[in-house]
Amino acid sequence: MELSERARQAQIEIDKVTDFFAVMGALADQPDSLDFTFGNPHEMPLPELVEAMRAQVEPQTVDWFAYKSSVRTAQQAVADGLTAELSLSFEPDDITMTQGAFGAIELAFHLLADAGDEVIIPVPGWFCYAPMLRAANLVPVEAPLDPVSFDLDVDAIAGAITPHTRIVVVNSPANPTGRVYSRARLEALADILDEASERIGRRIWLLSDEPYRRIRFDDIPFTSPAAAYPWTMIDYSYGKVLLAPGQRLGYLALSPSIPEADKQAFRSAFTPVQLATGWNYPNAIMQYAAPALESVSIDMVEYTAKRNRMYGALSDAGYEITRPEGTFYLWGRAPGGDGDAFCTHMALRGVHLMPGSLFDRPEHFRISLTATMETIEKALPTLVDAATFGS
Repeated sequence: MELSERARQAQIEIDKVTDFFAVMGALADQPDSLDFTFGNPHEMPLPELVEAMRAQVEPQTVDWFAYKSSVRTAQQAVADGLTAELSLSFEPDDITMTQGAFGAIELAFHLLADAGDEVIIPVPGWFCYAPMLRAANLVPVEAPLDPVSFDLDVDAIAGAITPHTRIVVVNSPANPTGRVYSRARLEALADILDEASERIGRRIWLLSDEPYRRIRFDDIPFTSPAAAYPWTMIDYSYGKVLLAPGQRLGYLALSPSIPEADKQAFRSAFTPVQLATGWNYPNAIMQYAAPALESVSIDMVEYTAKRNRMYGALSDAGYEITRPEGTFYLWGRAPGGDGDAFCTHMALRGVHLMPGSLFDRPEHFRISLTATMETIEKALPTLVDAATFGS
């Protein structure tokens, strides 16, 4: 029996991550291990999340748990929230609810691209872009971020565009680097995409991956690419701001600036494509809870304290660390320049980090700040001692 070629290519792209999953599975047998790998919760869920879900468990109509496409109250809540947050006039019909950002990204790929089309993705960037593209018979094309600042490199994106380019993915605040891209940088990108679209004779779309949009430090302002480039779709997940990635609730939003004829075409395609890709909608309870969850968030004061403590201690110890403007991650260069060796060294000492090789930057590592402050304090002496590893 042979796998399909797209399945084989997706497997190749994601093998490094699934291999890491297997290694992390051993953590369950190590109760004293200090886990800074994935952005999973380390404390009980937010009470507001639990209450919002509990309030919707009791059926109010006979079809309460029937098949659900996008629930109108959820669409309205999202449109109102986006309008207030991004200063763009979203309508409920611009929104379709999805199984987290995963579902929204998958939907955008199916709406915009045909087999063999190219999609430009950032590096370092989320490790699921490439396998998702391979599984959809699309071609990932890497565009490196600035190697020092990890800012959006507009020239690198311009150089990656070919006649086959259909989508450019932008992730801000960015995983794993924590960078938030400026309006000026996004406007420069918009100019590049306009010029390239005209040159190659087809519209290049921008997918703005925004699951960390509400997780920003120091009042850093946020600009969505949708404000700079009309041909933009926004994907979002509530799993980050609620720190509940196992409750799948997200959406895909059309920029209000998309020409009306195009918007109508996409609106009419939402349901058929979401049905065809496996009923890509959140469960009923999560959709009913969405209006209440629009105002719920992890405690950014607490996360700022975690960021400051970890960043300050590691910087003082001599680590090269990018100070995150958003997300709940720290991104650093591994002492000695070998992220895999460094992470193995730390794991043997009970501190588990994510190697940068998962993000195609093997000289780096990532730390998740979703760990408790107690866990951070326990890990810091070991991390500080390892600052000279490999030297």
